[in-house]
Amino acid sequence: MEFRHLVSFIAIAEELHFGRAATRLHLTQPSLSAHLQKLEKSLGVRLVARTSHEVKLTVAGREFEGQARSIIAQVDKAAQIAKATAEGRSGTLNIGYNLPASRHVLPSALVRMTAAHPDVVVSLWERRTGPQLDDLADGRLDIGLVYGHPRSAEFRSRLVLRNIPLVAVVGAGHRWAGRAGVPFAELAAQSCVLFTREQCPAMYDSIFCAAADSKISLNVVQLADDPGATAHMVSVKSLVGFASQPRASSGGLLAMGTSTVAVKLFDPTPMIDLYAVWRADAINPAVFSFLDCIGHGEGSSRTENALAAI
Repeated sequence: MEFRHLVSFIAIAEELHFGRAATRLHLTQPSLSAHLQKLEKSLGVRLVARTSHEVKLTVAGREFEGQARSIIAQVDKAAQIAKATAEGRSGTLNIGYNLPASRHVLPSALVRMTAAHPDVVVSLWERRTGPQLDDLADGRLDIGLVYGHPRSAEFRSRLVLRNIPLVAVVGAGHRWAGRAGVPFAELAAQSCVLFTREQCPAMYDSIFCAAADSKISLNVVQLADDPGATAHMVSVKSLVGFASQPRASSGGLLAMGTSTVAVKLFDPTPMIDLYAVWRADAINPAVFSFLDCIGHGEGSSRTENALAAI
């Protein structure tokens, strides 16, 4: 059974006239008749009763007409979905993000994406930078909103937000808790809790670059790869952790049963940038549709103003 034979049969069923059906399909009448004969032969039943005066469907033909229409409609729908997916108007998109992206990038980008491409199903996954890059490499994510510019040729990236400050995080009983800010050099006398570099290379490097600029060494006594774990540790021990200012100011470090305080760091203030990252060999058109919805760095100045106001 061939699809074109079904199309020919439907035209005959609707026109009940071989001449009109052939004209409609831009076929000759012998070709149209051949299509019907091949279809009937493949089914083993007669679908059309034809005399010199009349063309009508047999009982089997009337029953088959409904099924044939469903098949043609399904094929048309599949073609439309394929075309929409190829143009980035349909399909699925898995996006990784962190807290600053959640606050300053996703709200407006998702509104635009939904308005422009309502049939694209977007799934969101909160991850730290390292896990996001791992998921991008494995194909579990299509786009990552991460800290820092990945150096691998495996990825492409675009700057989205720049100069996001990092802050110190301490427990409510820490002697820094009542201070608005501290010079970075004072960390030399503190015990710190830090994540592994693999979790967030850009943030890790920014902290240690600030330490080098201050001519101090950080005393890292504990590791915590999760912001909630950091909050628990600093709330019960005299330790200093680190977080982005958006996370700290949004209450993103308030793990259950903890009491933490964010303290600004200055002279210098460690900074990080946020990038949209995707695979260099990305073939999902929805990736580029979403990147268009983010814009080209349009959120940078707006976000800097928002961060400065915190």
